Amino acid sequence: MGEQQGQPRPAPHAATVASDGLPRCLWSVGTPDLLNYHDTEWGFPVGTDRALFEKLCLESFQSGLSWRTVLAKRESFRSAFHGFEIARVARLTEDDVARLLQDPGIIRHRGKIAAVINNARRAEELLEQQESLAAFAWSFEPEPEGLAAPQTASTSAASVTMSKELKRRGWQFLGPTTVFAFMQAMGLINDHVHGCTVRSTVEKARAGFSRP
Repeated sequence: MGEQQGQPRPAPHAATVASDGLPRCLWSVGTPDLLNYHDTEWGFPVGTDRALFEKLCLESFQSGLSWRTVLAKRESFRSAFHGFEIARVARLTEDDVARLLQDPGIIRHRGKIAAVINNARRAEELLEQQESLAAFAWSFEPEPEGLAAPQTASTSAASVTMSKELKRRGWQFLGPTTVFAFMQAMGLINDHVHGCTVRSTVEKARAGFSRP
């Protein structure tokens, strides 16, 4: 049922009541898949290289699109890119790019597909220099006190710094806004709005998380 005329809409950065009667971040209440992603994944800290690499790739595909579009295709992306195993993705060739451009299960954007392969190769270079991709990513975790109020910003000083470092290392399609979305999703910050029922759960998970 639509809103009654004159009924105020909640601000994008305010909690809104979901179908189960609990308050959530506004963006999550549109569909069951978004709600499940919000409740079980978004903002919970992640420390594995494969999962972090996957998210960097999927966020680059999201650029200019909605996360719901990418989320609906996530399993197809995983199949197409060998579960985002860095070593296997790094070995993909131009023939694989041509094949992936014919795959209706993913977003068929040549530049973004090529960027995933390039970024896997850059990740391999990084792993030769550092202990893990996770250690690299978490080194950019910002102090919470310096962050804007939840979901009121699309970049941060930390996302700008990380984006610049990735670009310096040759990574592609990972600007400050994309990196900020990565930080939100992977738990480098807790950007659940105040009043969201999941915010305190994420905060506890972050407190108990062993940084790489």
